[in-house]
Amino acid sequence: MKMEQQEYSRWLSRPDLTPELRQELESIRGDQAAINDRFYRELEFGTGGLRGVLGAGSNRMNIFTVRKATQGLAAYVLGLPGAKKRVAIAHDSRINSRLFAVQAGCVLAANGITAFLYPRLEPTPALSWAVRAQGCDAGICITASHNPAKYNGYKVYGADGCQITVEAAKAIQQAIDGVDCFEGVAILQEEEARARGLLCDTPEAVLDGFVDAVYEQRMPLSQPLPALRVVYTPLNGTGLECVRRILDRIGVTDVTVVPEQEKPDGNFPTCPYPNPEIREALQKGIELCETVQPDLLLATDPDCDRVGIAVKNEGEYVLLSGNEVGVLLLDFICRVRRQAGTMPAAPVAVSTIVSTDMADAVAQKYGVELRRTLTGFKFIGEQIGLLEGQGQRERYIFGFEESYGYLSGPHVRDKDGVNASMLICQMAQFYKAQGKNLAQAMEELYREFGCYQNSLHSFTFEGQAGFSRMQQIMRTLREQPPVAIGGLAVEKVVDYAGGLHGLPKADVLEFHCEGGAKAMVRPSGTEPKMKLYLFARGKDRAQAQAVLERLRAGMEGNLK
Repeated sequence: MKMEQQEYSRWLSRPDLTPELRQELESIRGDQAAINDRFYRELEFGTGGLRGVLGAGSNRMNIFTVRKATQGLAAYVLGLPGAKKRVAIAHDSRINSRLFAVQAGCVLAANGITAFLYPRLEPTPALSWAVRAQGCDAGICITASHNPAKYNGYKVYGADGCQITVEAAKAIQQAIDGVDCFEGVAILQEEEARARGLLCDTPEAVLDGFVDAVYEQRMPLSQPLPALRVVYTPLNGTGLECVRRILDRIGVTDVTVVPEQEKPDGNFPTCPYPNPEIREALQKGIELCETVQPDLLLATDPDCDRVGIAVKNEGEYVLLSGNEVGVLLLDFICRVRRQAGTMPAAPVAVSTIVSTDMADAVAQKYGVELRRTLTGFKFIGEQIGLLEGQGQRERYIFGFEESYGYLSGPHVRDKDGVNASMLICQMAQFYKAQGKNLAQAMEELYREFGCYQNSLHSFTFEGQAGFSRMQQIMRTLREQPPVAIGGLAVEKVVDYAGGLHGLPKADVLEFHCEGGAKAMVRPSGTEPKMKLYLFARGKDRAQAQAVLERLRAGMEGNLK
């Protein structure tokens, strides 16, 4: 009997299997493809923790895979030198998020580790804050970020408030590997865990401290600022409480919330893909904008670590990309802090290898050192930690990634949608005082630095066959790299698998083409997708976009 069938039978035989999971497994009896997909592997624990489709099986997110992961994490924490045996937990609005968060806390409690659980859903950056504010060894956030409703996830943070390092992830995975998801997990009932004082609600003062810390990162704008009218959507996620609180603190009180997306709802009924990067997710907000006529449409993803925006420009609502908002914020922060005399000596900004090259030009103008990291905001957070370890934390002024993540201060070590919402609104006020919207401000930067354009294309590879196909694609690109892409000669190939430029090893390939164009390929670490990043610079948008189209057409055949 195949391993997958054995595991399927073992799960069905368990008396503690929940009715929902049992019903799902019964419904696929005799369907070998469906059985294989649920049991051909265990969800891989990486630097992003776990992320997968909800359901029954070792390759699904359910209470048993969550318990197993937490038992491994508990073993890791207990093995840390000087462990405080304290872990912070938060969760978003997704299906079973609260259940998984409580289950994780009960496993930790059974292992003698005190778990501090936010009493209600809160943003991911509030978890990063809670880890350090409560002196924890680690943190857990139950979230699948902006994935569709069928997904959930389990992010792990270190004592520094960053998502765990590659080394820590390997150590936790080794601990997880030795755990049987049914027999190898210690767990208490929630009532007993609370009675023993091992499962506690995170105090309100911790969340208040987070909001206060975000407020401290506001920009020192001296001129009188015009009132700002905002339409805001939390996309049925966690952002409503903290975003409304921080906007109120900076005086942005004319805020209309999109009613269909106001309340937490893990089914995301108005948008199947609750990602502020795409127009469909913002469509309800755009429709409301036609009535309200705001200066800005603001959207945070379900766990409120990413922010998307739209502004009305020349009669239509334009979505600004993550790269554009990142560059706008970098320029805004540098400009305002220089004018106010608050720019530190030897300032540092941080971005990722897949984010726009335009950031280099802006940083150079202001004398800012721009550091590049691998994809994943944890690497930006690590740079803040390095500066802090050198007694130079104040040098860090801003970090961003092209996937709509931003952070202007060292208060947390992850992208922060609450912080970004505050900064974006301040920036919108700054330009409104000059009679401009943010789209017009971006065009000014293009005229100054050149029109840098980027695009991201995702190719989905579901299931076991898809996983194997992604591996084969990367092997082929390494062994037989293209000599030209879209008719543009490839001048250099950079393979990050060797750990280039002092970065950790990564499954990323970079193709430099003539004229400064560039294509980068990497398998996603959190989704069954291959990602293609394209870069071009032209004298105007049309010229740069034409180069992007040539690159896309030239690369697509290699990624199918």
